[in-house]
Amino acid sequence: MTIDHRRLGVDLFNEVWRLMETREDDDRMIHAAHASRYHWGEAPECKPENLARGEWQVSRVYTVVGLHEAALWHGRRCLDICEAHGLGDWDLAYAYEAIARAYKTAGAAPEAEAYKKLASDVTVAEVDDREQLEKDLATL
Repeated sequence: MTIDHRRLGVDLFNEVWRLMETREDDDRMIHAAHASRYHWGEAPECKPENLARGEWQVSRVYTVVGLHEAALWHGRRCLDICEAHGLGDWDLAYAYEAIARAYKTAGAAPEAEAYKKLASDVTVAEVDDREQLEKDLATL
């Protein structure tokens, strides 16, 4: 049997978004986020940006459920991947956003503001992506 890791990663990523919106099952949301990141990591076509985005989503899930230490861990993993592979633009901005959100969840306002500023200072080429980033940063 052949496993389509990419398809599973995509499907689970989308399921996590649905669960974040509905909050119907936080345990399922956490497990699905980790499973999505795992399957992306196993996909032959996986690129560093897929790994960074997976770590970002896991971090976001942990902020949703209020687990700031796990959120910070995965936010930093996202940033590490961006730095190790020279990822900028949207991926770098959202790595900083993840860390800012984790610090906000922890009640660490100065650190949250510092990372929010780093996220805001990143050049994001696509107008729609920049607008989404600004909306997300406004929720901090």
